[in-house]
Amino acid sequence: MTERRFFDEMALQGGDPRVPYADYARWFSNEDPKSLLKKSAEAETFFRRIGITFNVYGQKDADERLIPFDIVPRIISASEWRVLEKGIDQRVRALNAFLADIYNKQEILKAGRLPEHIISRNAAFLPQMIGMTPPGGVYTHIVGTDLVRTGENEFYVLEDNARTPSGVSYMLENRETMLQMFPELFTKMKVRPVSSYPAELRRSLGECAPPNFDGTKPAVAVLTPGIHNSAYFEHSFLADHMGAELVEASDLRVVDGRVQMRTTRGYKALDVIYRRVDDEYLDPLTFNPDSLLGVPGIMDAYRAGNITIANAPGTGIADDKALYSYMPDIVEFYTGEKAILQNVPTWRCSEEESLKYVLDNLADLVVKEVHGSGGYGMLVGPAASKKELKAFEAKLRARPDNYVAQPTLALSTVPIMTKAGLAPRHVDLRPFVLVSPKRVHITAGGLTRVALKEGSLVVNSSQGGGTKDTWVLGD
Repeated sequence: MTERRFFDEMALQGGDPRVPYADYARWFSNEDPKSLLKKSAEAETFFRRIGITFNVYGQKDADERLIPFDIVPRIISASEWRVLEKGIDQRVRALNAFLADIYNKQEILKAGRLPEHIISRNAAFLPQMIGMTPPGGVYTHIVGTDLVRTGENEFYVLEDNARTPSGVSYMLENRETMLQMFPELFTKMKVRPVSSYPAELRRSLGECAPPNFDGTKPAVAVLTPGIHNSAYFEHSFLADHMGAELVEASDLRVVDGRVQMRTTRGYKALDVIYRRVDDEYLDPLTFNPDSLLGVPGIMDAYRAGNITIANAPGTGIADDKALYSYMPDIVEFYTGEKAILQNVPTWRCSEEESLKYVLDNLADLVVKEVHGSGGYGMLVGPAASKKELKAFEAKLRARPDNYVAQPTLALSTVPIMTKAGLAPRHVDLRPFVLVSPKRVHITAGGLTRVALKEGSLVVNSSQGGGTKDTWVLGD
């Protein structure tokens, strides 16, 4: 038997199910494929009815799309999850310590563990945050850590999302859909719940409130750019499910050093703002003066310690893909431990030797913009044409410091439901992490994104990917 190139999370090489999938495989073998396909169509109808869509920018006639949902769950054992949980906790704590340091004493630069230009030339670094410590000392209140798997015990962090990670509403709706469609599976299998996330989010944000609120339950609001934002469904979903107000800039003002929200009974002071507005547009008096999405004076209230902004302005530097390559050093510097979760080997194209290697091996590598997201602006070398490779080579030579490159990983596969039966597709995983002064809470599961196109390694919804429910099994 020839060895398979990709690790199959559901089945062993002989075809028998792996232990986490044993109960599910037994159930699946007794199901009618036509009935399952019908359920799959029902799921799409359900998602469309409740409006689970996202916007696609820059494409005419495709402004709003439904994210495809696959009914075959991704299943992770309790022992596998414990390792991931420990590694994610370590990484998130290190990221928060790094942000606290880089905006204050900058010990990691003084120690020579990180080159100064990685910070000073970084567009995501906000000089306005220097000397600023947020309430509770938390910078990264909500984190989404993107993981990929290449083997039985081989997990890699693909990237850190510490600015405004999205997708948690899809995780929750995916689970709700599966509970409605296959309740019998949840009675057979010990699947850990994810439904408490909105309550945990509300509690975690409340624990980050400034110390000078008046003793009542902290007032929390979600700040959205508005209905045309690609993640607006999620903004309204989270506000609704955690009992917070959904506000736009026009609903807020700063009075006597406090951020206040317009209500039917006048203005009410807020303690915590979960903002889904980018740094540049957050305060026209501090950042972009033309912004209509921000609140004039909110940064003054923030510097005075009168409001918590989650995530803190300036956290975007932790998402930088050039900085990502230093994460093992960052973890060790702030925790005194080796990183539990591995980084993907990364070539920084700003360095002459690395650029030469990347240009010589472009057809075998994945090249990404250092501030890119959503699968935009990247090259997957093995899937690119000669014309695409040549065009990207010109971009690299023109702006090498704008790119990093990584090997093309053999991402694991999980089956999806097709008309012809089960078919393997590549996946990644975004677990969601909540950070407060009291604790780090990691939801047992996360958003599994799946590349629905056969052979594709790009899982982003903006590039045609779909999602799956993620099951973490109890002991």
